[in-house]
Amino acid sequence: MGKVTGFLEIDRYDRKYKPASDRVRNFKEFVIPLSEEKTKEQAARCMDCGIPFCHTGCPVNNQIPDWNDLVYNSNWQEASLNLHSTNNFPEFTGRICPAPCEASCTLNLTDDAVTIKTIECAIVDKAWKEGWIKPQISQIKTGKNIAIIGSGPAGLAAAQQLARQGHSIDLYEKNSTAGGLLRYGIPDFKMEKHLIDRRVAQMQEEGVTFHYNKNIGYDVDINDLFQEYDALILTGGSEKPRDLPIPGRDLEGVHYAMDFLPSQNRINSLEISEDERKISAKGKNVVVIGGGDTGSDCIGTSFRQGALSVTQLEIMPEPPESENKGLTWPHWPLKMRTSSSQAEGAKRDFSILTESFLGNDGKLTGLNCVEVDQSLKKIDNSNIQIKADLALLAMGFVHPIHEGLLSNLDIKLNQRGNVDANDVDYKTNKEKIFVAGDMRRGQSLVVWAIREGRQVAHSVDKYLMGKTKLPR
Repeated sequence: MGKVTGFLEIDRYDRKYKPASDRVRNFKEFVIPLSEEKTKEQAARCMDCGIPFCHTGCPVNNQIPDWNDLVYNSNWQEASLNLHSTNNFPEFTGRICPAPCEASCTLNLTDDAVTIKTIECAIVDKAWKEGWIKPQISQIKTGKNIAIIGSGPAGLAAAQQLARQGHSIDLYEKNSTAGGLLRYGIPDFKMEKHLIDRRVAQMQEEGVTFHYNKNIGYDVDINDLFQEYDALILTGGSEKPRDLPIPGRDLEGVHYAMDFLPSQNRINSLEISEDERKISAKGKNVVVIGGGDTGSDCIGTSFRQGALSVTQLEIMPEPPESENKGLTWPHWPLKMRTSSSQAEGAKRDFSILTESFLGNDGKLTGLNCVEVDQSLKKIDNSNIQIKADLALLAMGFVHPIHEGLLSNLDIKLNQRGNVDANDVDYKTNKEKIFVAGDMRRGQSLVVWAIREGRQVAHSVDKYLMGKTKLPR
């Protein structure tokens, strides 16, 4: 490594946020990048471990020590090439990935992990700024036609990998533009959408054809595509939300998170007008049910819309402040985490079960809740009533939508309701139909979707050509 003793001499220093009072006034990104020199300094902390656990902690197996060393030695262009060899879209993961690589970093044994996510983001942002990222247009054409259904991170990664091999790629998207939940689920303040537009433009030059407003199984017969293409890849995500079927569920003011978040993104991108908004947190007491990333996104969006208050309820007990390193490292630990949105003023309550929604004249007025113990059993005499004008259900997603595409294909599902396929060849029970991303593995991270998109591309290229040069 360039700085063998860097981890002994340099403290961890990460990106900061703009003050909450400033950032909640708009939907712009608010992370303040480190200077180039500070980033190089942080890269110098990488220990060149005998076993780099960060490689396996990262789902796309980024060669993290290698590009840390390149950054430290100011070889940013080579660092970008190395980074892109394992990750098609590091500007996405450098902003929204929870960084399991940092959890598995050897320095995390002392809570001092290398700032891997920050360095990754700095590399790709500099590469775009310097003009190093260009379309990679295949000089050969295989004559093979592939349809990809769903333009989230798995579909985008698969499309780019296969187009670069000379295949003809048609990518079908039910919405009016590409990105899936990157576009319509993740708020702009976490990732601005021009980043997706820039990649789409690159992919179009590489030969990917995007077909928007095409809901396969409704607007287009999947069996027609089956006849037209040499291979089909399903990357439609996991969009069936987990419901809360309790008394009062039908009251006005109780909504799924994914009925709430996309409209704000569409307004920000001028896809719809402010007048077309159906759900607003402005002037309301908001309760978010669910403690994960989607719940945090609802919190940040609610504050920016002008909510009076935001309370987040989690049925699980409050996690410990710090994990037992000896038991968990290098795996992802369960510990108390506070997102940037939660830090903007949300009240968080743990071990709370919502028993019913309360209302007046058909409109939500509150929640009737009860405390539960660690085994999720109700605690006697612990009832709580919480005032609410808007309740957002952010309890995750159970499986892909079955109606339309999947039901028309009569494709095999597993016990969890996901499309049945392994993570070796990603083949479904239907000839020439493959599946990747959340539609196969269930609700997961963007970085896992990118991994599966790359790996299914490897499998499809091998299936069509008999061999492949694409990495897994």
